[in-house]
Amino acid sequence: MESIFSKIVAGKIPCYKIYEDQNHLAFLDINPFALGHTLVIPKKEVNKIYDLSLEEYQNLMGVVYKLSKVIEKAIPCKRVGLTVLGLEVPHAHVHLVPLNTEDDMNIHNKLKLTEKEFLDIAEKIKLYL
Repeated sequence: MESIFSKIVAGKIPCYKIYEDQNHLAFLDINPFALGHTLVIPKKEVNKIYDLSLEEYQNLMGVVYKLSKVIEKAIPCKRVGLTVLGLEVPHAHVHLVPLNTEDDMNIHNKLKLTEKEFLDIAEKIKLYL
């Protein structure tokens, strides 16, 4: 069954896109823990990150590395946290979360942002690509 992330990749569901290449897509999480919370996914639908081949995993982590540097420049923060979590979407994904406190990584903290705020954050991050 097609995941919500596969529907985003296919253009069936819109997203606040940060980055895209042939094999990866990065977009703002619509239920962010912190401003700039970004999801990085392989376009290939696999349930778990370790279902990727070693080469696919390394390529995904290369994109994660690149985007963490970009997010750190664009969003005021002490560092960018990285986590792989979430059981609700059966599609491998990495969370990049700008952190000023450890509580910024609390999955129960969900910011409510307007469409304009999402668009502004996405544009700010893309300026550093």
